[in-house]
Amino acid sequence: MTDVHNKTTRSYNMSRVKGKNTTPEIKVRKYLFKEGFRYRIHNPKYPGKPDILLKKYNTAIFIHGCFWHGHQNCKFFKVPKTRTKWWINKIERNKINDTLKSNQLKKQGWRVIVVYECQLKKKNHDSTLSKLKKRLLK
Repeated sequence: MTDVHNKTTRSYNMSRVKGKNTTPEIKVRKYLFKEGFRYRIHNPKYPGKPDILLKKYNTAIFIHGCFWHGHQNCKFFKVPKTRTKWWINKIERNKINDTLKSNQLKKQGWRVIVVYECQLKKKNHDSTLSKLKKRLLK
């Protein structure tokens, strides 16, 4: 099967995909700030450059896109019909890297929390954020 877009259009579309300051990240950051939590973002001194780092709570938070991080049993994760093998390899590498970075942080004594994009959709938004707050305060 061929791509529905030509090479130029596909390249442009992919260049627009953000890796930092995504909508799900901003939702979590705004909530945490409103609740009185203070944090650092994307600190390169720590493995994986956590999206949110709360030193006071010794916690690193990663907000993952369901597609890019292969969120299993999620309606937002579908393997593309074109270049399928390449995409499967790409997503598997991302998952391996996620595990490696999380393990490195844990060895350094950090607690790691992963929030997926689908957990921040309208239906689950409030419960996800309140659960996150409870986990931080444990």
